Amino acid sequence: MGTSVANIAAVTDAEFETQVLQSERPVLVDFWAEWCGPCRQVAPILDEIATQHGEKIKFLKMNVDENPVTPSSYRVTGIPTINVYQGGEVVRSIVGARPKAALLKELEEFTA
Repeated sequence: MGTSVANIAAVTDAEFETQVLQSERPVLVDFWAEWCGPCRQVAPILDEIATQHGEKIKFLKMNVDENPVTPSSYRVTGIPTINVYQGGEVVRSIVGARPKAALLKELEEFTA
């Protein structure tokens, strides 16, 4: 099933600071896990949004099983959780799978 998330690069605990917190652009991080059904629903939607808006906002995904440090430091308890980071801070947090229209609405200030 790994092909559905092919467009969005993975980020690890070790890379989080440089890839996300120090990024010039806003960064969307999709916190997910292999066993999470709703995560698999949201992955292709995020792929589509990334294809449309990838120049404005950077899209990354983090496997919470392989990278426990970052999710716990941001109190990510339920997945999927989609956090948008800007200037090193969480500026938007979306918990749970949402349809594409709802996600686009949540993200429009970063993609406009």
